[in-house]
Amino acid sequence: MGVWQLVAVGLVMFLGLIGVLVPGVPGQAIVWAAVLWWALTDRTTAAWSVLMGATALLLADQALKPLLPPRRPHESGAPHRTLVLGGVGAIVGFFVVPVLGALVGYVGTVYGVERLRLGSRGAGWASVRSVMRATGWSALVELFACLLVTGAWLGVLLWA
Repeated sequence: MGVWQLVAVGLVMFLGLIGVLVPGVPGQAIVWAAVLWWALTDRTTAAWSVLMGATALLLADQALKPLLPPRRPHESGAPHRTLVLGGVGAIVGFFVVPVLGALVGYVGTVYGVERLRLGSRGAGWASVRSVMRATGWSALVELFACLLVTGAWLGVLLWA
């Protein structure tokens, strides 16, 4: 697979990660389709292993979704911008501190934005709790699954 095609696959995965944060966009399906595209083109054992792992992980996430609270962003009281910035913070956090950084990045960014918006530490934490109850867990689990798939893809690319 050529460099430009790998860049294109990476961009599609990035769009899928952003799509997880946007209601109505099938972010998981976009990330999975990018891995499928890569595996069909690369045809190595590692590529097919990542595809099988991604399929299993994203199916498990779909099975877990009904057990989590549904996304109701309007109930959190936080502006949509806060939720999007929290998702971006989770993506950055995942790559800065592998795996656990996603949680720290999401919660930390939501807290920081809400503290600036509301003006006090207590109000910021109260808003974080409200956001996590209304949207956080389901969005974070879905984003985390997609980040794991993307991280596995990057790991295979860097290791090979």
